[in-house]
Amino acid sequence: MSTYYLAVDIGASSGRLIIAWKEAGKLMLEEVYRFQNGMRQEGDRLYWDMEKLLSEIKAGLKECARLRKVPAYMGIDTWGVDFVLLNQEGEILGQCVGYRDSRTKGMAEKVDKIISREKLYERTGIQKQDFNTLYQLMALKEDSPEMLKEAKRFLMMPEYLNYRLTGIMKNEYTNATTTQLVDAVSKSWDGELMDMLGIPKDIFGTLYLPGEEVGEFTEEVQEEVGFSCKVLLPATHDTGSAVLAVPAKEEEILYISSGTWSLIGTERDEADCRPESMHFNFTNEGGYEYRFRYLKNIMGLWMIQSVKREIAQDMSFGEICGLASEESIDSIVDCNDERFMEPDSMTEAVRQYCRDSGQQVPEGIGQIASVIYNSLASSYKQAAEEIEKLTGKNYPVIHVIGGGSNAGYLNELTARYTGKKVIAGPAEATAIGNIMVQMIYGGEYESLEKARAAVRMSFPTKAYT
Repeated sequence: MSTYYLAVDIGASSGRLIIAWKEAGKLMLEEVYRFQNGMRQEGDRLYWDMEKLLSEIKAGLKECARLRKVPAYMGIDTWGVDFVLLNQEGEILGQCVGYRDSRTKGMAEKVDKIISREKLYERTGIQKQDFNTLYQLMALKEDSPEMLKEAKRFLMMPEYLNYRLTGIMKNEYTNATTTQLVDAVSKSWDGELMDMLGIPKDIFGTLYLPGEEVGEFTEEVQEEVGFSCKVLLPATHDTGSAVLAVPAKEEEILYISSGTWSLIGTERDEADCRPESMHFNFTNEGGYEYRFRYLKNIMGLWMIQSVKREIAQDMSFGEICGLASEESIDSIVDCNDERFMEPDSMTEAVRQYCRDSGQQVPEGIGQIASVIYNSLASSYKQAAEEIEKLTGKNYPVIHVIGGGSNAGYLNELTARYTGKKVIAGPAEATAIGNIMVQMIYGGEYESLEKARAAVRMSFPTKAYT
């Protein structure tokens, strides 16, 4: 009988529960449950509904039982930076504020007065993003200091969901690095930095690597879903999991984890905290076995997702790509411009950027999508050149993984702009990487290299030149 492994992969717009097993040497996947996700507005704040997420996970677990594909192991991954605080009784304080919330505006400037951005980067290696956990905690310290004083434990989103399933609290390294509060050399919480910022360091627990066991379901959860399961820590940061599934044969890899965000980078053994690296706004996020994900965040398919929702709800992304490929508009926007983070209208934000920069203003979904796709490919070209300059290495191949690997037109543009061979796939990289860690724990694979070889054999890819 097969041993089943379960990846709970939660993204900003949806979540999936994917069962995996080995069959004839190949890794097999089956999506057993999918649900919608998104921030909700309450007053002037944007929140994640943690109770809904927990309820959806349990519904997915019940579906596993109904299908008689009960997992022996499971792991949860989400995006980074967002967190909850718990009181002495283990109850959540307030709600989980989302990273697109505006509460962090002005916080970076206040932190700058305490520690310069250069010194902060030298310590953590993490790029400055207004939504980083550090700035969220500083906003909380200013707006709700009583909550921070009452807090007894800090948990990031997947850690909190693990806690609700098992009753056990454990912090995981890859996601913790996105907080901008982890020392890039010691690879542990930077208590001295927390003291400087007035953030209580005793709420942060020991950091565990991917592959650590959290625990079994509580009796209450077992009774509700109908079985028990061993919960493990994968790389709980979704990009940390996705990068594990890069099906590369070459030792030096360049990848784009393409989804709501586009994350372009490479793997390194040590963090690069030089001023030059900071100048180009690269980040050093923790990875499996203390590898570093040396990458740059680019706005990504969030822009296309938003435009589709606004003016092309009845069209598929494939249809939108088709229309975009037929346009010849040359306008390019800066995908990382703050106006694209949470605009009232993404469509109008793109048009206004073109208007302000003296470029042709796009009309209709085809032209707007063409501008976005070409702008993304242009930003990939620039980032790839910066990585090669900073690492002193040449990368002839870009591996595109994640949902965006299905965007054929964007892959064609990426190959054209960068002059590199693009290998697209697998699309389910995050879930696969999550499962790879579980399977290594379960003895299915001896090492990450063996697991990556299995990914190459199990999932098709498509090349663009």
